[in-house]
Amino acid sequence: MWKEIGDRESGKLRPNSFITRIRSNRLSSLLLSNHKEIVSSHRGAINSLQVDLTEGRYLLSGASDASLAVYDIQRATDYEGGALIAKHKPILAVDKQHPNGHKYAISTAIWYPIDTGLFVTGSYDHHVNVWDTNTTQVVMDFKMPGKVYRTAMSSLATSHMLIATATEDVQVRLCDMASGAFSHTLSGHRDGIMAVEWSTSSEWVLMTGGCDGAIRFWDIRRAGCFSVLDQSHSQLGRRPPLLERSTTKVTSKSSSSGQTSSAKARAPQRKVASGSGSKHSGSSRTLRHAKGSAKQRLHPGLLSSQDRATAHYGAVLGLKATEDGMYLLSAGSDSRLRLWDIQSGCNTLVHFEIVRLQSSKAIQLAVTQDSSLVFVPCMTSVKAFDVWTGKASMTLQGHYEHVNCCWYGTHDQEVYTGGNDRQILVWSPPKLISQDVDEGDRRTVAVDQDNWSD
Repeated sequence: MWKEIGDRESGKLRPNSFITRIRSNRLSSLLLSNHKEIVSSHRGAINSLQVDLTEGRYLLSGASDASLAVYDIQRATDYEGGALIAKHKPILAVDKQHPNGHKYAISTAIWYPIDTGLFVTGSYDHHVNVWDTNTTQVVMDFKMPGKVYRTAMSSLATSHMLIATATEDVQVRLCDMASGAFSHTLSGHRDGIMAVEWSTSSEWVLMTGGCDGAIRFWDIRRAGCFSVLDQSHSQLGRRPPLLERSTTKVTSKSSSSGQTSSAKARAPQRKVASGSGSKHSGSSRTLRHAKGSAKQRLHPGLLSSQDRATAHYGAVLGLKATEDGMYLLSAGSDSRLRLWDIQSGCNTLVHFEIVRLQSSKAIQLAVTQDSSLVFVPCMTSVKAFDVWTGKASMTLQGHYEHVNCCWYGTHDQEVYTGGNDRQILVWSPPKLISQDVDEGDRRTVAVDQDNWSD
């Protein structure tokens, strides 16, 4: 770390490169936190975790005992061990006894993307509730046809306030917070839906994964899904960078310009000489374009070979898009993790190490800000895989039972995990005592040590 600081001061390292190196160094040293502890108030398995996207300060959790809680992860409520360990107790807690609370397990809990004044919960009691954080009251209640597994809201949306819901029903329903009613019903899956994820590059594109093993892409402005991922449709490796592709196109055009210059020069003469021919060719082009657009408008249900494509041999348990919106990670009950190119819909054939994934419920994946690592709950541990090579770079072991969810905090490069043991664990780079304790605290600790030694 000191080498990077010295290079930055001398001007050898650019600011962006300095930030990237510091983040990667912190990520490579993740351990069970020795300075921060989340005091869980849940009495059931923790199914969902999310830190708000605006301040990066409040952690929202939902559990199978129908309880939810909010923690302030930047300001501790208590300290232990001579102010060395910061304990974070819930600043807001709602359980089954709350008059507006859920009656069965809470499977998902998410923040409203642009404000911490609202959050959304989904439960096995067939309800999706929108909560006012300040009053802890339900301001909207959407009744679903079955158990709710996952909910998602777009962090880019400026034109809509839609909550995408994944339920045990075969249809994806979009709940409109502006009107308090359902705005869309997306049909195409043949079984219940376990995962739902909005694109990180377009507010209109939605991705869903079902128990039928299919991953479908939807443009909510039109009817029907526009793409179904097929695991046999593949490409090797990463997509070439935009700069390389643009230079390739320019060179190919320049190399062929000499051959086609005479043809381009003669093109206007042909148009002038035969006016009727030009009209006929224009109409034929219009007709071909109309046929092509009509083919694109066909519902995928009419294209049986494409519609029956599968991304996994089992249920799709989790989806996570990278921050740049170019790739999608999916986890299935076949214990496979796959990386997809969103633009082409191809399986990139990145061979992730085979791991055991629980198949009884949906799992929550997490990706780092630079899309270099993906954190996957693997039974009683969380494994971090390199997104581009598929190799496991670290294993986070600390839970006593199955892990269900994890969240990566971009502000402090910390990972939060929750499992069936009712605990929320914090994984962060280790801190030295000198970084945590001020001079007064160090004197107090020193006095205590002397008294204890006597």
